[in-house]
Amino acid sequence: MQPAIGKVKSAMLHKNILKIQDEMSSGGVYNELELILSTPQVTAREIIETRVRRDIKSYAERASDYMHSLVVPQGAEVALNGSRLSKHRPIDAERQIATAFNAFANNGFFMLVDDRQVEDLDESFAVTDETTVKFIKLVPLVGG
Repeated sequence: MQPAIGKVKSAMLHKNILKIQDEMSSGGVYNELELILSTPQVTAREIIETRVRRDIKSYAERASDYMHSLVVPQGAEVALNGSRLSKHRPIDAERQIATAFNAFANNGFFMLVDDRQVEDLDESFAVTDETTVKFIKLVPLVGG
């Protein structure tokens, strides 16, 4: 018995592409990107790690441009629309990943997967064509 062509075709079209949106806690998307994942099942930890590695790769490709990333490399100049390094320096991926995990654990940002808040780094999610992850950076209160 042969499989139904429609089912095979739709399975082949899905490439484990995760839609990412960056937002400020005050609202409004300021950055969008896509992550290509190796499997259709992923943890929050894997999403963050993949995101940080993609941000580092993106930075290396355009070192003089501003970047909108989950974490800001040490020595970066913070500007109105993003961050940039004054000189192109190699970025320690493992250190940045650890910083991102720490920021997640200490509410420096939070994640929503399909509008549901992620509570634990080891929470697992199925990635579909409709899955969207939002990284929401919290803005500290002035004087608080």
